[in-house]
Amino acid sequence: MRQIVPQTNLSLVPADAIKRDDTVEGAVTLVIPCYRVTRHILAVLRSIPSDIDQIYAVDDACPDGSGDLIERHCRDPRVQVLRHPVNQGVGGAMVTGIRQAIADGAQIIVKMDGDGQMDPQMLPVLIDVVRSGAADYAKGNRFFDPEDVAAMPRVRLFGNAALSFFAKLSTGYWQSFDPTNGYFAIHAEIARRIPWDKVARRYFFETDILFRLSTIRARVMDVPMPAIYGDETSGLNSARMIGPFLLGHLRNFGKRLVYNYFLRDFSFASAQLLIGAALLLFGVVFGLTHWLGSATFASAGTVMLAGLSVMLGVQLLLAFLAYDIQSTPNAALHPLLSARAKRLRRHASAKAS
Repeated sequence: MRQIVPQTNLSLVPADAIKRDDTVEGAVTLVIPCYRVTRHILAVLRSIPSDIDQIYAVDDACPDGSGDLIERHCRDPRVQVLRHPVNQGVGGAMVTGIRQAIADGAQIIVKMDGDGQMDPQMLPVLIDVVRSGAADYAKGNRFFDPEDVAAMPRVRLFGNAALSFFAKLSTGYWQSFDPTNGYFAIHAEIARRIPWDKVARRYFFETDILFRLSTIRARVMDVPMPAIYGDETSGLNSARMIGPFLLGHLRNFGKRLVYNYFLRDFSFASAQLLIGAALLLFGVVFGLTHWLGSATFASAGTVMLAGLSVMLGVQLLLAFLAYDIQSTPNAALHPLLSARAKRLRRHASAKAS
């Protein structure tokens, strides 16, 4: 125990995502945040396939004693309990587990909930998508199968659909859906480059990771998976979280535009964004000022100037949006980073000898 302070249906996955490359084999670590999961966690641990080399169960100050339960009844030698003295949320638990996995030399890190909602047979698929070099980050998508969508609780269906749209704007991963899906695998070379101190600690965690991935141009791939809804208790109050989620998306959207289009690069799309936003703002303000501040009808020139500014502004912003959608990363980054890390290790070893 450590005290931490604050086989399956592969037909749904593209063939290039499951082609195994033995040159990038490495240790796989599973991180399971544990908070009020005592009814399910032991069954979940028993179901973990042999593809996993190490399992970290992070007791996030669970009032039900999840960590104690695991230590008393779980005999799997791969399982190790990490503990938080104070609850940090699902994000905080994952950050602890991911950091420990990186420190212990894991090459692929997988996140799975402990409440029995996630099919353990999907673990090899997520792992192989990353291991093959098809993606840096593979995540579940519960919206692929229409039958699964029809069986999903309506509140969750509507909430996830709305949040997915806003997540596309804030992260730039326009081909990705179901952003709050917590079933994912990430390569350690990518995880090392995420500023975990800045990542959201609670329910915005998964979406915030996507934003952080977009700032380093990592490739994200959705993996279709079934949704399982049983007798688990969800701590997420959808109505109460709408405001914080929208604010989080707005903040990340602004940061992404600044990072990707002005700090790291300045392209024709950057100019389209600036000019389009300026024209649209001018047209709206100019038009409203003359409409509300005048007792007479505006002249044809005034109407045309306001209308033309708005139309040109919208056209330029749509062109920028099209560019943004097309610029979604389509090549994995971690093979290059892994090759660079190997060269540096060989160079250091040769220098030391």
